[in-house]
Amino acid sequence: MTDASAPLSLVMPAFNEEATVSQAIERVLAQPFVGELIVVDDASTDGTADLVRGIKDSRLTFLQHLENRGKGAALRTGISEASLPFVGIQDADLEYNPADLPRVIQPLEEGLADVVYGSRFITGDARRVLYYWHSVGNRLLTLASNVVTNINLSDMETCYKVFRRELIQSIPIEEDRFGFEPEITVKIAKSGARIYEVGISYAGRSYAEGKKIGWKDGVSAIRCLVKYSVRERNKR
Repeated sequence: MTDASAPLSLVMPAFNEEATVSQAIERVLAQPFVGELIVVDDASTDGTADLVRGIKDSRLTFLQHLENRGKGAALRTGISEASLPFVGIQDADLEYNPADLPRVIQPLEEGLADVVYGSRFITGDARRVLYYWHSVGNRLLTLASNVVTNINLSDMETCYKVFRRELIQSIPIEEDRFGFEPEITVKIAKSGARIYEVGISYAGRSYAEGKKIGWKDGVSAIRCLVKYSVRERNKR
């Protein structure tokens, strides 16, 4: 059962996140505006699934893939089950702070936006200092995204994206892995949806702490940008 007075459904994909998933869920469920949390375990081989099953909260729904299919596939599964007016994405690590979400959903609540991105690069909030080349890669991918979509995002690869439910559930998600970010950005931009950005804090983790994305995912993101921009252009 969800809380109808809380407008936000969050979808949390999880793969081998036993070190952080319990605390991530606790932080999410501490937010009064979160009415639904859908955790999708993507065939973890550690104790992630057991930890999630052990958390008792009426707002928590647990779904599980029997084989590892990737972040995009987990998001596709979770988004299809969301039931509240706004649907957002929350990673199972501790890089993003759910306490930032009120400012992310504010343009949606005010009727100004259909989609809001939480940007790590336009904020005065605390941001952990980590990999220079990783940040360069993020900015280059955002630049490439902006070129093909003709919008002016500052952080295409951010986890924090919140959508009007009817919008995100109307868009077919095809990418199974980290290609979700460029795919959904191209499709959202081409849909004519009203897109806003707000600044968020960011506590990035190192590869030793479990960060999974790498340079190959950056190459895949470029492939997705080209693929979906050409496809969407041909639909005109």
